[in-house]
Amino acid sequence: MFTTFHQKRQNKLRINIGQLMTSKASTKSKASAQTTSPTGRSRVKAGIVGGAGYTGGELIRLLIHHPYVAVSFINSRSNAGNLVSSVHQDLIGDTDLKFSSDLSNDIDVLFLCVGHGEAKKFLEANNIDDNVKIIDLSQDFRLTKNSKFKNKEFVYGLPELNKEKIKSAQNIANPGCFATSIQLGLLPLAKAGLLDQIYTTGITGSTGAGQSLSATSHFSWRANNVQAYKTLNHQHLKEIHQSLHQLQNSFSDNYENGALSFVPWRGDFTRGIFVSSTISCDWKLEKLIPLFDEFYADHPFTFLSQKEIFLKQVVNTNKCVIQLEKVGTKLVIHSAIDNLLKGASGQAVQNMNLMFGIDECAGLNLKASAF
Repeated sequence: MFTTFHQKRQNKLRINIGQLMTSKASTKSKASAQTTSPTGRSRVKAGIVGGAGYTGGELIRLLIHHPYVAVSFINSRSNAGNLVSSVHQDLIGDTDLKFSSDLSNDIDVLFLCVGHGEAKKFLEANNIDDNVKIIDLSQDFRLTKNSKFKNKEFVYGLPELNKEKIKSAQNIANPGCFATSIQLGLLPLAKAGLLDQIYTTGITGSTGAGQSLSATSHFSWRANNVQAYKTLNHQHLKEIHQSLHQLQNSFSDNYENGALSFVPWRGDFTRGIFVSSTISCDWKLEKLIPLFDEFYADHPFTFLSQKEIFLKQVVNTNKCVIQLEKVGTKLVIHSAIDNLLKGASGQAVQNMNLMFGIDECAGLNLKASAF
C-alpha cells in the first residue's frame, strides 16, 4: 500500500514541543548568541562562509530559526560590515546579524557555501581547527578519490544512503541538487540490483545556476523558455554513479560508460527540480511499492506518492517526493525536490542535525507553496 503524506508525518516528523516554542526574540542576533536552546540543550555554534549567495541565504534562514543553533558569524568578503538583511531583504525583522570578514575557530560547525573549487582553496588558505566539523556545499570533496584533504576526510552527505556514517562524521561533502533528486529515485532499485541502462531527464529553476548573472539567468531569457544544457555530461553524473555502485556493485562507478544517460534542462521558474528516470524492469508495481516504502521507512523527508506529483509539493521544503509509473516493461521514476533546500542548504542542516545527535527534522519543518 502506498505511504501517504499524513501517515509519514505522523510516524516520522515527531518534533518536540520545545522546538516549536521559540519566541520572536530568539531570531534576533542577541538570542542567536545564547548558549542554550529553549529545551536547555547547549546550542551548536555555527559559522557560515559565503553567506551572500542563494545557498548561503537559505542556510541563514534555516539556522537563525533553528532551536538548537546559534549563528556565530556569517563571512562574506564583498559584504563585510553590512546587515545580512540588506542583502537577503526578506530577513528584515528576523535578524540583526551583520556580514563579517573575520573567521573564528570558536564554533562547532562551519558551513562552506562557496563555489566549486573554492572550498579546497579556502581550506588551503585558512587553518580550521580539527575539532570544528565542516559541511561543504561545493563539489570539491564528493567523490571518494577527492574525499581526503590534508588531515580531513569527508563523508558523502546523502542521509538516505549514508546516515550512520554521517552520524559519526567530522566532515561532510553535501550532495549536488540534481544528484540528490536522481539518486533518491534510484537508490531502492540499486539495492535490489535492478539497474542497468538508465535514461533521465530533469528540469531545474534559475537559482540552480547561482546568483551571478549570465546570459541564461536573466528573466528576459528564462521567461517562457526552456533549454537543454550539459547533455550527457553534467558534473553530477560522477557522484550519482558512485552512489549507485555503492548499493549495486554490478553498476559501474564510471560515468563515462554511459550507463546513466542524463539530459538536464533549464526551466522558466526560479526554484525546484523535477526528474524522470526510465529503466527496463519486469517487476510489477505491487512489488516495487513495498521496495520503496521499506527503503525510506526511516528517512523522514522522502515520500512515495500514489498520485501524480508536481513541483510545488516540494518547493520551500526539505522533501523529496517520488512517483512510480509502469508501462509494459518500462518503469518511470519521477522525483522532485527544492534545489536550494533538499538539494543544498536544507540537506546541509539535516546533516548537521545527524552529526550532533539532534532530531533529524529540527529546523526543517517547512511549509510548501502548493498553490
